[in-house]
Amino acid sequence: MTDIPIDPTRAVIHEQGWQSWSPSTSYRPGSPPHRPAGDIRRIGAWRAESLPAPDVYRGEGLIAVDPGDGPVHVIASADPVNSVPAIDVSVVDSRAIVTAADDVVVTTYDGSVQQALARWADSVVPRLGLAAPRPAPTIWCSWYQYFTKVTEASVDSNLALMDRLPIDVVQVDDGYQAEIGDWLIPSSDFADVPGLFARIRDSGHRAGIWTAPFLVGAQSQVAAEHPDWLVRNYAGSPVSAGHNWNQDLYALDSTHPGAADYLSTVFRTFRDWGIDFHKIDFIYAGALYGRRYNDISPIQAYRDALKLIREAIGPDAYLLGCGAPQLPSIGLVDAMRVSPDIAPTYLPEDGDVSMPGQWGAVLNGESRAFQHGRFWVNDPDCIVARPGIERREEWAEHVSKFGGLRGSSDAIDQLDDWGLETTRRLLSEPVPRHFID
Repeated sequence: MTDIPIDPTRAVIHEQGWQSWSPSTSYRPGSPPHRPAGDIRRIGAWRAESLPAPDVYRGEGLIAVDPGDGPVHVIASADPVNSVPAIDVSVVDSRAIVTAADDVVVTTYDGSVQQALARWADSVVPRLGLAAPRPAPTIWCSWYQYFTKVTEASVDSNLALMDRLPIDVVQVDDGYQAEIGDWLIPSSDFADVPGLFARIRDSGHRAGIWTAPFLVGAQSQVAAEHPDWLVRNYAGSPVSAGHNWNQDLYALDSTHPGAADYLSTVFRTFRDWGIDFHKIDFIYAGALYGRRYNDISPIQAYRDALKLIREAIGPDAYLLGCGAPQLPSIGLVDAMRVSPDIAPTYLPEDGDVSMPGQWGAVLNGESRAFQHGRFWVNDPDCIVARPGIERREEWAEHVSKFGGLRGSSDAIDQLDDWGLETTRRLLSEPVPRHFID
């Protein structure tokens, strides 16, 4: 336990959320921290095992306390990629009382909270032997225009207009597959998935694809044919990974030999199709607690599964994590979504800041700026600039300041003059090595 004297009128406490969509931001003592709207969202966007008391601030493996007159105290896991303890801060009178579930290290730094976090990240890089992140390609993504209603024809129609923007990768998002978990079975709207990716490459672009590799939908063939591939609770039932796509979701046990072989087959097949950009989403499911084939920690299972995917796609493919545990992903992905999804609306559904919306995306994108260029390339989420997007000018400004990976997700023929010019400018801008020095 650490006891830090503070000035309650000037102090700042910074929470580091568990995964991409979990709120990460700073609070004045007494300000209520963001918490999930319900259990389904808690499982799918926060740390599923537990929540702190309403009057406690919690960082998942990392928290910072600025007493108000410096220096900033950064309290972090002693082994941040393998152990991510809950670190709680309770404010009592003029003291910040810090407790942690496992070994932590307290380090003090001068400057702002963001500068202190950047200095902490600088200390992690050599300790883990991290190489400088590779620059990100520019992408076009189908999601924010078509969502799950994307078709082969809609991708082709945008491909015909792609020369209007400086796009490296054309990424087909959710909707090409029959079910969540059945990644090699096409939906009825895709007659020839390998042929589509061949056309993308023939057009001079790189091919990209979306998966949620550690999710298994209850309606999928994988769930029906391989129930032994699912992570189980200690009563023997499949562990819940949330509810989405109008079905219950389960976690794939990547330690099971059959499931591991399936994952490798899926990603090797994608590699054979010429795909070399992968957005792997909802990957929190790989680190959910439960009983696995191999008796290893959830974080170890998660890291081993990411290494398995990397081996299958090859060292030159670009790997973007999303819905991803932050600290356990260090050293394993090229780019990382650092925020909840953007949306056509500014405010999130149910007021839950982990849900899609510009408010939460900006909140996290600013608060996790220190990670960019140290652990990976920060992905703030896609540029959406077509008419009808709330506060599109403000979102473009955020992407300009905090966008490491730059991607467009509008149908190109839906962009007006402002949207087209703004998207072109944001995709062309040089990205700084760091956002926080």
